[in-house]
Amino acid sequence: MLDDNDRDEVLALLDTDPVANVFVSSRVRAVGLNPARLGGQMWGFGPRGGLVSLCYAGANMVPVNAGPEAVHAFADRARKQGRRCSSIVGPVDAVSLLWERLEPHWGRARAIRWAQPVMATSSKPDVAADPLVRRVRPEEFDVLLPACVAMFTEEVGVSPNLGDGGALYRTRVAELIRIGRSYARIDDGRVVFKAEVGAVTPQACQIQGVWVAPELRGRGYAVAGMAAVVEAAMSCFAPVVSLYVNDFNHAARAVYRKVGFREIDTFMSVLF
Repeated sequence: MLDDNDRDEVLALLDTDPVANVFVSSRVRAVGLNPARLGGQMWGFGPRGGLVSLCYAGANMVPVNAGPEAVHAFADRARKQGRRCSSIVGPVDAVSLLWERLEPHWGRARAIRWAQPVMATSSKPDVAADPLVRRVRPEEFDVLLPACVAMFTEEVGVSPNLGDGGALYRTRVAELIRIGRSYARIDDGRVVFKAEVGAVTPQACQIQGVWVAPELRGRGYAVAGMAAVVEAAMSCFAPVVSLYVNDFNHAARAVYRKVGFREIDTFMSVLF
């Protein structure tokens, strides 16, 4: 298990692929490697001064630069510790092997997203941005929250209000609003489009939670809204904007391609 003494070496390894590693890198840059602040443990594979691979073991389990030998080591530690995460997510080769090793011990997953294209852009959007998409204000939390819950439930298959009644989820939604990373088009008190910039590093940022009100889909709100969020993200956060999406979500993939995103990698997610 790594700690703050390993921070520089961990960040150097994460920076070898700043787009794929943006989530883990943003966490380390923000709070370091102390488990209490990180919200989990960071496991390292290889000697200090020669780290080869990492695995973030928190609410999500995320392997980083993990070849077969590292995956086997991480799986062994995870098996002995028992499942503490709600998902495993990361590069498809590492996650598929990790799950192959863990499934006999952890039992069946609730859902598996076998292929999730990672998409990125470093260019100004190819389409016009919606001028009505803007940062959400703190006093609009109650307006935005139902849209966030609807998006999460539709995407993940369960409500974020289960378990703790949604307290942690509400805290995260409020925090993204507070730090200026929640964007939406709100017309007469109704959320038309929304998205958040969920992870940020100096090299890249990652968009999450893209959603259009169901009754308004197919009218161009997603394309124009995403163009606005990409422009804002490049201006405020990082030169490369990324996201990942389920391979079967052809409508979303078409939207992202219209905005200028290109597929550069493939993730896989195991959901519990």
